[in-house]
Amino acid sequence: MLDRIKASLPSLAPAEQRVGKLVLSDPRSFANLPVSELADRAHVSKPTVVRFCRSIGYDGLSDFKLKLAGTVSEGVPFIHRSVDVDDKTGDVLVKVIDNTVAAFLKYRNDASTFAIEKAVEALAATYKTGRRIEFYGVGNSGIVAQDAQHKFFRLGVNTIAYSDGHMQVMSASMLGPGDCVVVISNSGRTRDLMDACDIARKNGATTIVMTATGSPLASAGHIHLAADHPEGYDRYSPMVSRLLHLMIIDVLATTVALRIGPRLQPLLREMKNNLRNKRYA
Repeated sequence: MLDRIKASLPSLAPAEQRVGKLVLSDPRSFANLPVSELADRAHVSKPTVVRFCRSIGYDGLSDFKLKLAGTVSEGVPFIHRSVDVDDKTGDVLVKVIDNTVAAFLKYRNDASTFAIEKAVEALAATYKTGRRIEFYGVGNSGIVAQDAQHKFFRLGVNTIAYSDGHMQVMSASMLGPGDCVVVISNSGRTRDLMDACDIARKNGATTIVMTATGSPLASAGHIHLAADHPEGYDRYSPMVSRLLHLMIIDVLATTVALRIGPRLQPLLREMKNNLRNKRYA
């Protein structure tokens, strides 16, 4: 959460930056002080404190302080533990699992329920009207896009995934109002994804971007689902960030399924029954 605030500071208004710096200087006190005291310490108005919380993706001051309190009291160190060449198998096991668990707990504390709610509303609305939901990603993110398509098509959603830049641009060119595209990127700096997102948004489709805070892609979509993990992937392919994206997709798919409601259950039961003869007894 604190890393996210640091990354967001340059894009904030000067008054909101002062609030952000106050959080970074003493997060524990910020989580416990009343808004009037926070405003005095940051030399801003009380509404500015609330605006700061919303600017970085939280529902308001209460939501922000709740997540902040969880961050400072969790006690889980979020430090990237790179695997070394002389590590034994047991060392690798511990480092990979600890890093993944820490990233998941950090996301649980940092995640903006407001942004997730907006994304779910957009996806559910697209489903109800029978319009298209498309998932774009390249490389490792392309695999996540395919996983997302697999989860959503099982809900009866009209959906497809593309990992080729040319196909993404062509498909985005055919989208329109009522359609929805989810663009997934670890770096948020892939040119093909930026181009496809811009085209889809220009054509009136709702664009949801799942990427790092402060990246070019983060500000290119209508809805930003922050996925921040300081992974050193100069030597290895992204691992934890990919798992983080998959988890966010699971959250979206589960929540959309709940929005669809009881009418989804007969479809899922029939699907499972039809798959039974594909397995050994």
